[in-house]
Amino acid sequence: MTAKSAAAAVRATVHGYPRQGPDRELKKAIEGYWKGRGTAHALRETAAGIRRANLGQLADAGLHEVPTGDFSYYDHVLDTSVMVGAIPARHRAAVDADALDGYFAMARGTQNCAPLEMTKWFDTNYHYLVPELGPDTVFAADSTKQVGELREALALGLAARPVLVGPVTYLLLAKPAPDAPAGFDPLTLLDRLLPVYGEVLADLRAAGAEWVQLDEPALVQDRTPAELNAAARAYRDLGGLTDRPRLLVASYFDRLGEALPVLATAPVEGLALDFTGPAAANLDALAAVGGLPGKCLIAGVVNGRNIWVNDLSASLATLGTLLGLADRVDVGASCSLLHVPLDTAAERDIEPQILRWLAFARQKTAEIATLAKGLAQGTDTIAAELAANRADLASRAGSPITHDPAVRARTAAFTAFDARRSYPYRQRAAAQRAHLKLPLLPTTTIGSFPQTGELRAARADLRAGRIDPAEYEERIRAEIQEVIAFQEKAGIDVLVHGEAERNDMVQHFAEQLTGYLATQHGWVQSYGTRYVRPPILAGDISRPGPMTVRWTSYAQSLTTKPVKGMLTGPVTMLAWSFIRDDQPVGETARQVALALRDEVNDLETAGTSVIQVDEPALRETLPLRAADRPDYLTWATEAFRLTTGGVRPDTQIHTHMCYAEFGDIVQAIDDLDADVISLEAARSHMQVARELAAHGYPREAGPGVYDIHSPRVPSTDEAADLLRTGLKAIPAERLWVNPDCGLKTRGWPEVRASLEHLVAAAREVRREVSTD
Repeated sequence: MTAKSAAAAVRATVHGYPRQGPDRELKKAIEGYWKGRGTAHALRETAAGIRRANLGQLADAGLHEVPTGDFSYYDHVLDTSVMVGAIPARHRAAVDADALDGYFAMARGTQNCAPLEMTKWFDTNYHYLVPELGPDTVFAADSTKQVGELREALALGLAARPVLVGPVTYLLLAKPAPDAPAGFDPLTLLDRLLPVYGEVLADLRAAGAEWVQLDEPALVQDRTPAELNAAARAYRDLGGLTDRPRLLVASYFDRLGEALPVLATAPVEGLALDFTGPAAANLDALAAVGGLPGKCLIAGVVNGRNIWVNDLSASLATLGTLLGLADRVDVGASCSLLHVPLDTAAERDIEPQILRWLAFARQKTAEIATLAKGLAQGTDTIAAELAANRADLASRAGSPITHDPAVRARTAAFTAFDARRSYPYRQRAAAQRAHLKLPLLPTTTIGSFPQTGELRAARADLRAGRIDPAEYEERIRAEIQEVIAFQEKAGIDVLVHGEAERNDMVQHFAEQLTGYLATQHGWVQSYGTRYVRPPILAGDISRPGPMTVRWTSYAQSLTTKPVKGMLTGPVTMLAWSFIRDDQPVGETARQVALALRDEVNDLETAGTSVIQVDEPALRETLPLRAADRPDYLTWATEAFRLTTGGVRPDTQIHTHMCYAEFGDIVQAIDDLDADVISLEAARSHMQVARELAAHGYPREAGPGVYDIHSPRVPSTDEAADLLRTGLKAIPAERLWVNPDCGLKTRGWPEVRASLEHLVAAAREVRREVSTD
């Protein structure tokens, strides 16, 4: 096929779409079902309505092929576990009794049954449920969901492409089941898994699928020869099936590297590649392997992870180059649009000119359709769109929001000395012990306490003018009083004020810093029914005034125990925002760090002796390729130290991380030079404590003993057993006792019971250690 005829065949498509509905209808329906306010039938009807609306939006935008199967009640990796029958033994009875309740039990756990472990989806803030596999795992195909959602789209007269997590990525994301032998590798189950995928593909073909997409993002990471051979074998076998649709293998988030020739030569009909950010290297790599003769290419030229308008002219240039490298080139986003909000049209508080700089999911689908039209029919047919796009790009580049000379001068003046504590850790630790006088195995929490319906209603009433600021502040004051009183009664050693005034740990600060934009409806799924509104880092960052001092000082006035000051660290402020793409990320991180440094210094001046600077995103933002990591870790750890480097030695600096694989950043954790780090550990059975010990981590640590992402209440014995496991890796004089993460999403009854059990466990183990 010639380049000209290839252009004529151009189609527009996407990998996936936001699931929640315009007003988070799915979240409300699921949580209503959990609380018994809605039926399973009502939940399914709500979900079906959202899917129909999404498909209609995609078709109306001009997409020629829509994805199916990307919708989920909780997580698409958990959906894959159900599809292949990989149900942990402890959940099998619940799934057999009621498939929907069993599904949610795997995600959230029950009082008597632990949930699946949860961690971050590559370098995003989306969380997935980690499959548990062992040598005794028996796979069995269940394509009910995938076939049902395909038929919904076909019934609407749409060309539809089911999207599945690929078998290699599924196994590479899995972990050995608790009863698996040491050293077991889930990838050894590939030959057992492939026939199950074959059955699902046959079912989808029978239901009318012409194409099926198999997502293999794990192949953009550094992979061993054995793993690459497994990928080659997987697609040789699946491609060799006779009863199957055409296969499209998709990768995203980075360049494919050594996996590209493996997939380019596989007997599949198409590839979907990312051509944004570091994945732009896929263009030269594709040319180097001779392109994709006889295959379709879906070119991901619209960034599916950020919210800035696309440079349409630049994307058209990339697409024009790609036309000669594949039999057919279609236009798509770099990845699923799950990672961006739904629609900018809902934003009424952002200046209209600035709003034109932004593209959420609906705007990105329009960009994709425009690019496909221009590629197929010529740029003259989209001349108006190109002119408007150039004007929007120029408006952003020339805006005073993006350039503050004072901020840039201050950032340029910082030195390496500013990013170091004035005393080494051993001297600081002695000063802090003398100042704080904490017991062995001190107890604390991560920061937030339950955000009750009353608190959320108070914020809504304030925004709507139903109450005045004074009344709102009185409600916050009363909540802080309750939180402090409970912690004192429970016997917690280092208290928090509970963050009642904070809507989100990033948004709260973004709304008080210059250079950020806040959205009203920019919801993005983080996990399950947890949605966040990432702020938009649009310009240079500074802090007009103190952000947390007032309420932290008020909480401290209510108790003689230390109250932690709570801040979100610079890396997490970037990772959980949509950041600017017009300057190096490290430069933006320094701006945020200097703004936070001012807040740290003001807290210390106000008498706060313990200050926690949370960095849960440090691991999540780690580049997927090892070659890119040293530069990232250099500026990321430097930004943290720049935030905390100006305090006295007797001020104790804490940090917190959660729900990620920490083993490959232990040195970076050490380089932060925090005095205390708290980490998720309950679901992973203290794995991180062992990793810290193996590294020789010299400072204090609090591996969590209470899994806050589950409604179950851990018993005192359970928490004590986890503590004893932690003590095998971390000596008692350096071990803290705390939950895995903040308590914002939990209810007060379970929080009270869980923290009481946590304190009781600490006292029990403290007695054991003291009598040894």
